[in-house]
Amino acid sequence: MLREVCTLREWLARGPYTLVMSSGFFGFFAHAGFVSVLEQEGLLPSRICGSSAGALVGGLVAAGLPSDRLRFELARLRREDFWDIGPGFGLLRGRLFEKRLESLLPARSFEECRVPLAVSVFDIFALRTSVVREGALIPALHASCAAPLLFQPVRLGNRWCADGGILDRHGLAGVGSGERVLYHHLASRPPWRRKHGPALRWPLREGLEAVVAEGLPRLGPFRLEHGPEALKRAAEGLRQALSRIVS
Repeated sequence: MLREVCTLREWLARGPYTLVMSSGFFGFFAHAGFVSVLEQEGLLPSRICGSSAGALVGGLVAAGLPSDRLRFELARLRREDFWDIGPGFGLLRGRLFEKRLESLLPARSFEECRVPLAVSVFDIFALRTSVVREGALIPALHASCAAPLLFQPVRLGNRWCADGGILDRHGLAGVGSGERVLYHHLASRPPWRRKHGPALRWPLREGLEAVVAEGLPRLGPFRLEHGPEALKRAAEGLRQALSRIVS
């Protein structure tokens, strides 16, 4: 039986799809470049899921922040904008990070977002991934980005939570069966992983089309100046991928 083939652009335009963005240390630059092309092409998703860096960009997009504003804010991001060292189980308290989100987010809750959003967080005491789909937006995004040792854990209700990428590195925990998925995969390794160790593979799943961001510069709180280059490379990667054939 022959399977119908089309370009990725045509596949996305055919109907509703879910955008999923992976975790990745300071990978929000690349994710921002990716979604900027989707916006320019008129191919924005009907639903968004993600963990860590993917949850951060996904939350900003779902809340209605234009990609031009997101790129502008990232271009002028400096370490002192979120660097608030304080006592606790992590270097940074995260208060400056939350203030930054308050200044950017057009919506304050999941229910106010322009498209449905689901973000993964790691429940510290239950030792499992939890998916947040409702309630206050800022603490959920903060928790999903709370990388161990860098950020202190975040309390969501009666749970203490940390980076969603601890167990859900792909950011797929909030995706239901049968959904059409566009998955943005960050191939670069975070700085604490072995330089020559195996990189995270993108998932194989029925109905999922993956776009892999490769060759990204290594980023971190002391390497923010390379962020715009990561954004540019991810955008170029999607522009090229939109013309590829999928089946």
